[in-house]
Amino acid sequence: MASDPFPDLLALFQRTAATVPAYRKFLDEHGIDAGDVVDAAGFARLPLVTKDNYHRRYGLPQRCRGGDLTGCDLIAVSSGSTGTPTFWPRSAADEAAATARFRQVLVDRFGVAERGTLAVVCFPLGTWVGGLYTVDCLRGLAAELPLTIIAPGNNKAEILRVVPELGEFFDQVVLFGYPPFLKDVIDSGLRAGLDWSRYEVKLVLAGEVISEQWRDLMGVRAALDPERDVAALYGTADAGVLGNETPLSVRIRRFLADRPVAARELFGSERLPTLLQYDPADRYFETVDGTLVFTADSGVPLIRYHLADDGGVIPFERLRDFCRAHGFEPGEGPELPFVYVFGRSFHAVSVFGANVFPETVTIGLERPAISDWVTGKFVLEAWEDADRDVLLRVTVELAPDASNTAERTRLVAESVRDELLRRNSEYANYVPAERHLPHVELRPAGDPDYFPVGVKHRYTR
Repeated sequence: MASDPFPDLLALFQRTAATVPAYRKFLDEHGIDAGDVVDAAGFARLPLVTKDNYHRRYGLPQRCRGGDLTGCDLIAVSSGSTGTPTFWPRSAADEAAATARFRQVLVDRFGVAERGTLAVVCFPLGTWVGGLYTVDCLRGLAAELPLTIIAPGNNKAEILRVVPELGEFFDQVVLFGYPPFLKDVIDSGLRAGLDWSRYEVKLVLAGEVISEQWRDLMGVRAALDPERDVAALYGTADAGVLGNETPLSVRIRRFLADRPVAARELFGSERLPTLLQYDPADRYFETVDGTLVFTADSGVPLIRYHLADDGGVIPFERLRDFCRAHGFEPGEGPELPFVYVFGRSFHAVSVFGANVFPETVTIGLERPAISDWVTGKFVLEAWEDADRDVLLRVTVELAPDASNTAERTRLVAESVRDELLRRNSEYANYVPAERHLPHVELRPAGDPDYFPVGVKHRYTR
C-alpha cells in the first residue's frame, strides 16, 4: 500500500515557494504566506496554476529553480493542441519518476528482465516531447535490462523496414506510439505481407483514449494478447508520464466496457475513460469540479496544476470493493490509487445539447464489418444541412485502396448511431429520433482537407 505522500508533497511546495521566483510572486499576488501552509487542508486551498495565470504571465527562467534556465539540460515542446506550443525545460533527474512508470510496464508486465527486447520508438522525434522523452527513459532502463532501442520516429516506411530486419534477433518487439499511428503501422505491415506473429509484438500507447474493441482488434491483427500486451500511459508535456495501465486496471476496464450502467455509476458517464494507476509519491492527483489537478517536480515545478482533462481519482480499496459489489473479482495488482482520464471536454461536439465524444464513435468504426476498410481516423462536426437542420457529421478516412460505396457509408452511419444510442444517454434523449442517424462522408486516406499526412490528427471541428 502506498505510504502517506503528504510530507513529501509539503516539502516540494515549500522548496518551490523558496526557490522558484515566479511561484513566489504568484503566491504573493494571492496573499499567501508559504509558511502558513502546514497541512493538507492548507495545501488544498492553494490557488490552481494554469497556463493562463502562470505560464503566460511569467518568463520561462522565472518558472525554473533559482530563476535559471541553464540548470535544465533539455527543453521539450508541447503539442500545442490548445493553442500556442509551450516550452518545458527538464533535467535528467526529472525523468526518474517517468522511468519508473516505463519499468512497471516493461518489466512487471512484458517481462523485459528475462526477454531480449527491441524497443521501437514511433513517437515523432524532434523538439516535440514524445519521442526524445521516451528514448531518454528507455536509455536509463537499457543500462540494466536486455533492452535495445531504435527510434525511427513516425516514419512508417522506416518502422516497417527495421522491424522485420531486426525483430528476429529478439524475443519480443515493443512499439511505442500514438494509437492511430500504430494501427496504421500494423495495417500497412499486413498489406505488405508482414507476419506480425513472428515478433511477439507489444504496444505502449499514449495521447488518446482507446476502446476495448480497439485493443481486441490489435490483438487479432498483431497476434498479441489484448489484455496482457497492450499498455497505455497517461503523459503530458508538462510533467512527463503521470500514470500507466496495469494488468489490474485493464481487467477492471474490460469488465466495465460492456456495462455502461456500472460505468456511469463509477465514472459519472457512460463513456469509458482510460483507467490507470499512479504513485502519489511522484505525481499527486486531485479532482476539482470533475477535472484533474496534479503536483509534480520537474524543470518547471508544478503545484496544483490544472490539466483541464476531465477525470478523477479513485482509492485502491474503493475500486476493488466496487468491482466485488458488482460480482467481479479483479484479482491481484499494485495497491496504488487509480486515476481515470476522459480527455478534455472541448473535444466534444454538441448536437441538440448532447455532447458527442470521439471515444464512442471510435467503437462504431471498430466493428468487424467496418474495421477492415477504415483507418480509424475521423472528424466530428455539428453540421447544418441545406434546410439549416443540425446533424452530427462524421467524416471517416478510408484505408488505402478501399473504395467509397453507398453501402459502406450506410454501414458506418448505422454503426455509429447504434453505439451512440447505446452508450450516450444524452444523444438518445436530446436528439430527435429522426436525427439519430449521422451524416457520414468517406474520404480517401491522406485527404488533405481532413486527414493531412504528418499532422497531429484532431477528431473534432
